[in-house]
Amino acid sequence: MACVMWGGHPPRLSSTSASSSTHRTYISSFTAFNLNSIALNHIISMKADANDVSTPMPVAESRQPSMLVFSGGTAFNGVVEELKKVTTRVAHVLPVSDDGGSTAEIVRVLGGPAVGDIRSRCLRLSDESTSEALAVRRLLGHRLSLDPLQAKAEWYEIVEGEHVLWNGVSRPYRETIRAFLVYFQNQILRRASENFCFGNGSIGNFFFAGARIFFQSLDAAVFLFSRVSHIPTDSLVLPVICTNDRLTLGCELWNGTVIRGQNEISHPTSGAVEPINKVVSSVPALPARIKRIFYMSSEGTNLLHEVFPAVNDSVLEQLKQVDCIVYAMGSLYTSICPSLVLHGVGETISMTPCLKVLLLNCSHDRETTNMTASDFVTAICDALNRKHGDPLKCLNNPVRESHLLQAQMEYLKWNPEKTVTLFILICQKKRVHWFIHVMLDV
Repeated sequence: MACVMWGGHPPRLSSTSASSSTHRTYISSFTAFNLNSIALNHIISMKADANDVSTPMPVAESRQPSMLVFSGGTAFNGVVEELKKVTTRVAHVLPVSDDGGSTAEIVRVLGGPAVGDIRSRCLRLSDESTSEALAVRRLLGHRLSLDPLQAKAEWYEIVEGEHVLWNGVSRPYRETIRAFLVYFQNQILRRASENFCFGNGSIGNFFFAGARIFFQSLDAAVFLFSRVSHIPTDSLVLPVICTNDRLTLGCELWNGTVIRGQNEISHPTSGAVEPINKVVSSVPALPARIKRIFYMSSEGTNLLHEVFPAVNDSVLEQLKQVDCIVYAMGSLYTSICPSLVLHGVGETISMTPCLKVLLLNCSHDRETTNMTASDFVTAICDALNRKHGDPLKCLNNPVRESHLLQAQMEYLKWNPEKTVTLFILICQKKRVHWFIHVMLDV
């Protein structure tokens, strides 16, 4: 089964696009995020029999649907809040190769994997039911000033326990969180020659990095952060690669150019501390489209050498048992594909009969300039098949989604500023049924 959904601002669609008897149209005034979460619940509860096109059966209250979501740390966060109302049985799989923002400075000085995306998702999943839970969320979600001197002064207030952000945090939580912030500070001081910059730093990232270095385990740091932030017990936040080493992302363009580093691929900056801006008009266009994403060596003299890190075993275990796999909106090549190109992911997904859902972006970015809906599907399938890498490591699974979408969706003439329609395509036993959810302008 395969699905495609569009997320973004609510549009209007002519009813003529659903004129066929195999089309059903539902009109709703919900926001895009509300409708996306309702649609996910809707499609998971459908009967598996392809011959039955009756109204989908409701989800049993005794069993929430389970999902695995491939995403980055930003774009899908807005959906997380609504998704929690539908199901908490979600495994969030996140890359650990980001080298921009606050994460970049931590990796530069202390090494190790990038933790920013994991921290971001844990905070979105965190408990908000008590005043203390909200206080912990505010503390770990706080960012320091962009000005390095102001940021450093504020950091010392926090690490010494004197900042107003500690208000509302009970002594046990205060001592636990502060212990790892102090440990992080000690690690920075041991590398004083590196001149760590606190500008725009994330307190949650500092806590996470301190825990990872203390335990020498990314898994242990995720577990600690999850417990401190009180994410639902049946929700999982999984780094796609469990490592204590630095990971570097690379891409090859169709003109043969190789670009090193996620930041350089997605949103190159001047090197100064500044907020991330992925708007396509704010950065120079790539000289050619991206052909493939891969991991590059962070050690030795040959920095263009390709490496093949192992996927987190927990990701493969979850893939085998969930009801739905979601490829979320976000940076296609630097947030989604880094999780898909790892050995074992494509093999497992190809053997998994559950529903697969692609959430398309509502606008283009530097990585996806002029790409159509079917281009997105092809990129996902190529990454899962590792199509353009080492021929000995490639798969040859059929890309039926691309063939279906090429014929059915190109007529849309996608204009992301004016037309954002939520499509759900269900494919079973060579039969195709369309369920078109039309969102109203608000």
